[in-house]
Amino acid sequence: MRVLVTGGAGFIGSEIVRTLASAGHHAVVLDALLPSVHGGPPAVPEDGDAERIVADVRDREAVDGALRGIDAVCHQAAMVGLGNDFADAPEYVGCNDLGTAVLLAAMAGAGVRSLVLAGSMVVYGEGRYDCPRHGTVRPGPRAVADLDAGRFEPRCPHCGAELAPGLVAEEAPTDPRNVYAATKLAQEHLTASWARATGGSAVSLRYHNVYGPGMPRDTPYAGVASFFRSALARGEAPQVFEDGRQRRDFVHVRDVAAANAVALEAVAGRGPGGFAAYNTGSGQPRTIGEMASALAAASGGPAPEITGAYRLGDVRHVTADSRRLRDELGWKPREGFAEGMAEFATAPLRETGPRAQGH
Repeated sequence: MRVLVTGGAGFIGSEIVRTLASAGHHAVVLDALLPSVHGGPPAVPEDGDAERIVADVRDREAVDGALRGIDAVCHQAAMVGLGNDFADAPEYVGCNDLGTAVLLAAMAGAGVRSLVLAGSMVVYGEGRYDCPRHGTVRPGPRAVADLDAGRFEPRCPHCGAELAPGLVAEEAPTDPRNVYAATKLAQEHLTASWARATGGSAVSLRYHNVYGPGMPRDTPYAGVASFFRSALARGEAPQVFEDGRQRRDFVHVRDVAAANAVALEAVAGRGPGGFAAYNTGSGQPRTIGEMASALAAASGGPAPEITGAYRLGDVRHVTADSRRLRDELGWKPREGFAEGMAEFATAPLRETGPRAQGH
């Protein structure tokens, strides 16, 4: 199978290219190779025998050319993370939503009907919560006054009781709470519209917190694992926001690449099949504090510091129920938390500039 991987030179994209090659597929990489992502002057990375096209996914002519002879598309190109402030909104919408629209329009014209989208768990907003009195509830955004006072846990919107966090399933309502999250949900809506209009088959893999070798370093657009890893490399203690008890699902990049490979096989073999979303996580919730402590211990660095600081766009808890991906597509994560963090603690990171784009 010939697969176009947009953003295929990025953190997750390059791992997908390697995984596809090992499974006998042929990857064509479309990547802008921005210095802000890849560090230094743009250079084509050496990833096996993959063909490479240096272009922006918003360039319709380049995308048309890249789609020639392609059987399926793996769409990873995006601007990721929370960014600096709302001034980043036009860039996020341009990269993520206009880029996706251009790609989908080109696919419709080229007759390519199989797509796997890099989705995100951020579309849910807060995760699943249960109130002892009212059952499953959806708390609203946390109040600034509560955050300033160190009251980080969401409360029941009906009675104010303390809530128990649980695993969020794909049926949960979407509730994007920052610009990046809104653009990731818009990507899914565009993809679903494309599938209906063309008879195509598409899957969105809603990535949870992806980590592993090759993560971008020292940028406000990188993941928290990268921030901690960079601090430890400088001999500094990881700075943990809030009280460190925020729950996340940390999934290794090799497991995410494997999920893309099985999803591509599924959409390519399905024929007209519409759109489906799948959580892509380890299924083993951990706290931010646990992750920071694991990295510090593995690297022999200073213990994390709990700062009490917060970012208004952050959510408190969101952890995956990935059973659907296991049951329907046969994917299973293989990288354990302790082993993965021990490897990541000393793994090389990707040098970047001030604006990081691409997964």
